[in-house]
Amino acid sequence: MALDSKIPEGPISEKWTHYKDHINLVNPANKRNLDIIVVGTGLAGGSAAATLAELGYNVKAFCFQDSPRRAHSIAAQGGINAAKNYQGDGDSTFRLFYDTVKGGDYRAREANVHRLAEVSANIIDQCVAQGVPLAREYGGLLDNRSFGGTLVSRTFYAKGQTGQQLLLGAYSAMNRQIGRGKIKMFNRHEMLDLVIVNGKARGIIARNLVTGEIERHSAHAVVIGSGGYGNVFFLSTNAMGSNATAAWKIHKKGAFFANPCYTQIHPTCIPVSGDHQSKLTLMSESLRNDGRIWVPKSLEDAKAIREGKKKPTDLTEDQRDYYLERRYPAFGNLVPRDIASRAAKERCDAGFGVNKTGEAVYLDFASAIERYGRDQARIKHLDENDAALVKKLGTEVVASKYGNLFQMYEKIVDENPYVTPMMIYPAVHYTMGGTWVDYNLMTTIPGCFSIGESNFSDHGANRLGASALMQGLADGYFVLPYTIGDYLAPDIKMGKIPTNTPEFEEAEKAVRDQLEKFINNNGSHSVDHFHKKLGKIMWNKVGMARNAKGLTEAISEIAALREEFYKDVKVPGTINGFNQELEKAMRVADFLELGELFAKDALHRNESCGGHFREEYQTPDGEAQRDDENFAYVAAWEYKGKPSDAVLHKEPLVFDNVKLVQRSYK
Repeated sequence: MALDSKIPEGPISEKWTHYKDHINLVNPANKRNLDIIVVGTGLAGGSAAATLAELGYNVKAFCFQDSPRRAHSIAAQGGINAAKNYQGDGDSTFRLFYDTVKGGDYRAREANVHRLAEVSANIIDQCVAQGVPLAREYGGLLDNRSFGGTLVSRTFYAKGQTGQQLLLGAYSAMNRQIGRGKIKMFNRHEMLDLVIVNGKARGIIARNLVTGEIERHSAHAVVIGSGGYGNVFFLSTNAMGSNATAAWKIHKKGAFFANPCYTQIHPTCIPVSGDHQSKLTLMSESLRNDGRIWVPKSLEDAKAIREGKKKPTDLTEDQRDYYLERRYPAFGNLVPRDIASRAAKERCDAGFGVNKTGEAVYLDFASAIERYGRDQARIKHLDENDAALVKKLGTEVVASKYGNLFQMYEKIVDENPYVTPMMIYPAVHYTMGGTWVDYNLMTTIPGCFSIGESNFSDHGANRLGASALMQGLADGYFVLPYTIGDYLAPDIKMGKIPTNTPEFEEAEKAVRDQLEKFINNNGSHSVDHFHKKLGKIMWNKVGMARNAKGLTEAISEIAALREEFYKDVKVPGTINGFNQELEKAMRVADFLELGELFAKDALHRNESCGGHFREEYQTPDGEAQRDDENFAYVAAWEYKGKPSDAVLHKEPLVFDNVKLVQRSYK
């Protein structure tokens, strides 16, 4: 089938307004006759459920956690972008649009990105009205800070807890609708299949994770807001329960999966300490506002630090290599995440890593503490030459901005980051790929929508920091409520969708058969055994740097591992009850298919762009080398029974409003 992105005609700055002026609307009295299922209750799903219910639709919301407020969005730290130009430093809707397209290495759809930039300002007003405690300046105005890939301060924040505070805002809005009966909340439920009736999404099959009961739920439309698939790598910054099942199930029912190889490696994570770990911990990119990243200049000093013979504080300024400031003087430590991550890997691969494994660099706040301390001393008319006083005052300022992050680091690493520089290293974080959607946020299955991180649409090959929260809330609060109404308008007289139909029976049987297959499998290895093996293949051959040989090997190794998994996995317990191993088995089964498609997508894309770095395609100075003539398209894969048989569909990317150039941050 041909991909139709349904982008409105007209100038890019007028497309969204023109679209809203001409779509079909549903009368408020008719909304109460329409049912919508929302899968996932993070910032995208939670804001969508609350808004759709507020409009009058009947919403069923599903999450596998015990509460919507435990969605992984709560872990987001640094902030949320919006083009409000509070700092008067030249920001605008167009500049946010341009930074996002450029940051994504010109692999995003222009129309969707501009709409995101347009509605960004409304998000902040919405959240303030909800009582979200965003940081404020001395005069009472909302404060901003900078994030990578931009030359302006546009990131609104709440210390290092921005995701938590925004999610609590959406959660409170959801609770109001739950209390009114407009949202029926299904906690501890996991979607395991999509039901299609006469070519349209009309419901889901879900499993009650407490009782084990398999349930049928019908609706006039289904919205997937279940997040990304970073846990295909096993070790990532995602919560351990984060998974790809909802998105992968709709893919197997006909929703194309776009750009799976576009996965972000976050540069500021606490380094891996050993094979015992089950997840990694993110340190917010906001720390790069004030932290300076460095490694020793000499291999001897790096070796001495790794062996414990020297401390980082023993090295003088001229013995340190602030490599991002050296290589990218215009942006310095605030280059985009893909560039910062590859630069850290390059230094560590060259032997300059500073922890026992050799895979860590320093993030140092000494300069910021001194700078803030001197400012405070002058403001308070104190002696700015008193080193102890300056350090005390500066530490207080840094603590007020990042205190909870510093506490988290100290608890995990057992080192005081106010005294000893933090150690950081890149780790798998966000996924820019996901289900393909058109301008309406609808997948290739009519009536099945995908929002937030579960779709592909806004970030291209690399997401700028503080844009995940922006997209999730934009889709849920301000985009989907319009687009889904346009789709639902013809269904106002349809009435309830019955669940006692062959389509529901067939989908339920398929789910039950797979569950029983795992329970009855007489294997010898745990689910985690296979998940860890998959993760090592993914990280070693499909990770920060990729090449044709490694990707080809990964494809065959993942296929073999999947075959071994079905033969030799052991899932204890029963279907009828609480069984977390069974939950994990279903999720890892999906990862084992997704991982192969991921590698296949990376192998077919013979270029480097953003988070997709092919070693064969780089500039002389080691930067990503795009091929706009042959690869300026969205790679949308159609499921055909197994990943190796997936069929590629291309959506050409048209750039009428930005100039295609090789990306530079120097």
